[in-house]
Amino acid sequence: MSTETLATEEVRSLPLDRGYVFAEGGTGRRINADEAIEWLSRPSSEAPGFLWLHFHDVPTVLSGWPSQLVTLPLGFGDALREGLRSTRIEHVHQNLIAVVNDVDYDVDHKGPPSVATLWLSVSVRCLLSVSSLPPRSVDRLSREVEAGSTFLSPAALLIRLLQEQADVLLGIVRSATQTANEVETALRIGNLPTRSSLGGIRRDLVRLRRLLAPEPAALFRLVNHPPRWMREEDAQSLRQSAEEYSLALRDMAGLQERIQLIEGEIADRVAEHTNQSVWVLTAVTVVALPINLVSGLLGMNIGGIPFRGAQNGFWIVALLSLTLTSLSAWLIFRRRHD
Repeated sequence: MSTETLATEEVRSLPLDRGYVFAEGGTGRRINADEAIEWLSRPSSEAPGFLWLHFHDVPTVLSGWPSQLVTLPLGFGDALREGLRSTRIEHVHQNLIAVVNDVDYDVDHKGPPSVATLWLSVSVRCLLSVSSLPPRSVDRLSREVEAGSTFLSPAALLIRLLQEQADVLLGIVRSATQTANEVETALRIGNLPTRSSLGGIRRDLVRLRRLLAPEPAALFRLVNHPPRWMREEDAQSLRQSAEEYSLALRDMAGLQERIQLIEGEIADRVAEHTNQSVWVLTAVTVVALPINLVSGLLGMNIGGIPFRGAQNGFWIVALLSLTLTSLSAWLIFRRRHD
């Protein structure tokens, strides 16, 4: 099939969401699908630089013109078909396959985190990205490119996206740490906050850590054995991103343990207050028991009730009830003191 046929038939069925061609100096300009097809159809010696092509049509991107003009690794197609969402980056036959997630995290916990997944295939000439939802990281990267920022290789674009995700992780850790600090301050001054907010943060941290954190071993393997076409500067930036991810993961793990300790302290305070309330109710019941018992016995309408005919019978019974009540109160409070 000729290039003209591709341009007339498949561009309509698979529109290019956004595309950029980068010159050798690293500056990029926006192109449409026809220009991308024409650039990819030329040999590498006649088309210096590289492309960034972004699509939002996941089901058909593998059967359209990108799969015919761009060499896509087999694992990239499997990741798209299976909808793999956990962050990953791996080296497959001199290509890089990456999954990057963009999170819209609500620090007030009024709703669950919204996650947009971005699947990427990176080669020496082209970075191809596909997403089901419009990720904010793509918009930010597009604005940087259009503002004149230089990217000397497709790997540099991928590293920038990874840095965006690492920044999201650090931002989530900072917001969660601030909430934990506020709860600890409330505990120190004697207030008793609820555990619901901390529980929501801990669940979000567990989910986001599982979803956003790449496998450290795989990432460091890639850092130690990068593709042959990757520039030394890009390998160094990738190594720095791996260290930032490791730092973010350590901070998240430490924050999870800290939140668990705070929740445990709150639970102990709640248990202490509950025990205090139960003790007060028990003490009141026991102290009032002699009066209730005496009044119940003397209230029976049967013969033989003592002091029934005595002139000072009421005061005798009142004195007896008061003595028994005082004795029970003394026993209760003495035991509490012990």
